[in-house]
Amino acid sequence: MKKVLIVGSGVAGLSCAVSCAQKGMEVTLVSPFPSERSQSVLAAGGINAVTETCEKGDSISCHIEDTLKGGCDIAGKNAVGGLCENAPDIIKWLEGLGTVFTTEPDGSVSKRAFGGQSYRRTCYCGASTGKQIVTALVMEARRYEGLGLIKRRLWMDFYSALIKDGVCRGAVFYNEATTQPEAITADSVVIATGGQNALFGKTTGSTQCDGYVAGKLFTQGVALKNLEFIQYHPTTIETSQKMMLISEAVRGEGGRLYYEEDGRRVYFMEDKFGKRGNLMPRDIVSRCMEESGKQVYLDISFLPKEQILNKLPEVYELCKKYRGIDITKESIPVTPSVHFFMGGIAVKNNHETNIKNLYAIGECASIYHGANRLGGNSLLAAIYGGKVASSSIEKTDTDLPAADTSPEIKEAAEKLSSLKSSQSPYPVKYIRDMLAETMRENLGIVRSAEKLHKGIDDVSFYLSVADKIRYDNSELAYFGYSLPGILTLAKATLVCAQSRKESRGAHYRSDHPATEEAYKAATIITYDNGAYHTYLDTEGNYES
Repeated sequence: MKKVLIVGSGVAGLSCAVSCAQKGMEVTLVSPFPSERSQSVLAAGGINAVTETCEKGDSISCHIEDTLKGGCDIAGKNAVGGLCENAPDIIKWLEGLGTVFTTEPDGSVSKRAFGGQSYRRTCYCGASTGKQIVTALVMEARRYEGLGLIKRRLWMDFYSALIKDGVCRGAVFYNEATTQPEAITADSVVIATGGQNALFGKTTGSTQCDGYVAGKLFTQGVALKNLEFIQYHPTTIETSQKMMLISEAVRGEGGRLYYEEDGRRVYFMEDKFGKRGNLMPRDIVSRCMEESGKQVYLDISFLPKEQILNKLPEVYELCKKYRGIDITKESIPVTPSVHFFMGGIAVKNNHETNIKNLYAIGECASIYHGANRLGGNSLLAAIYGGKVASSSIEKTDTDLPAADTSPEIKEAAEKLSSLKSSQSPYPVKYIRDMLAETMRENLGIVRSAEKLHKGIDDVSFYLSVADKIRYDNSELAYFGYSLPGILTLAKATLVCAQSRKESRGAHYRSDHPATEEAYKAATIITYDNGAYHTYLDTEGNYES
């Protein structure tokens, strides 16, 4: 029986775990916390699919076209084609698992409009689509746990992959219960650890998704891709802990963006782009907000109160709880914030990396979104990617000798011991806060050579002292050993942005404002003993 190790238990990890178990494989699902605390639960808006009850004129080919156009033509056509063609079956599968979608009077799944799309094709569960899907997948995973095909390991933090001769055979984890390193071997390993929110501090996502796994794998020989493409969501509100997302569903229901000038409202997106201006792709909306230099508001108070409370209850409660705003009567002051990472681990169409038997799925993998993601495509990509990886693993030859884990365990134990004896005056949190400030300042909505160069210099300095940083005894050892990997990923992201001397999608260079045909390809970055190497994947070696 094939053994599969899945790192991360959000929608992508759960989808892959269930799909592997359905095929009779033995799955170990590892994460530092339960699925109910995953980033996926925060996905509010919906999941895209052209179903049988689609809007007149819509089609799967149109979904493909919108996705490729939104990604500024650097996402692979075959990969995107598979994603969109399988979307209707994924909706049916989720319904069969018990996902409670919002429906029309005739029983068909309701659709809402999302940015960058030609038609209403985003299926949703109120404003808690991610939560509903996670709940359904967790229940299905528990069924396979009862059958002995899925084993859940919680409170386990990734340390490193077990890679030898270009083949992955498992991973080493920090066990929070024993405070010791532990190795788990497998025939195939799937990484499903989400984006790298902690690089920027406050974002709309969970800081538990910190990018360490991608950064560590990068130093172990795994290629990364398109790190420069970082999506800013245009409508968020700030709280003491994080940026709270005001779902695109608000604009899908008719919400209007404006700023005030000389005592009047200026509906700048409609003035510039016409009737559907408020639903332009997120990079365009965010950039227009940034260029206005003014406080922007989102207004939906003109709609019937009953409609707002029925279709956007979570948004109503969020604004009421955190800002004391009644959206049925008042406008919402909004600001752009880091929301999604199109870049991540480079994978081929079957989701395998450049390391044999090592796969990546979900937001940590870069494949379907190109230079910018359409709202509603992330949940779809997470579920579809899990299914694709499962099918690929099923066909993989795993007749390999047993892995010797003793060297990696010894190295991890020594590292954990050295952290506790460090005499550095700088705690991990201080450096991570400095990193977030650096990234926000130098890798924002608008970039320049000067800012990128400064960002690289600052992060290089943080890296030079990272191994000397202490961690407080009240903190997990994870925060100590993860810092170099997080910083390495941050530097790789800045290097990718520096290497792309054009503006495309979510990457906008004030010193190179045009989109150049010469850069119509994905950026690949590799690591070699401290050196960072970038090139354009003009041959489509990863996805096509």
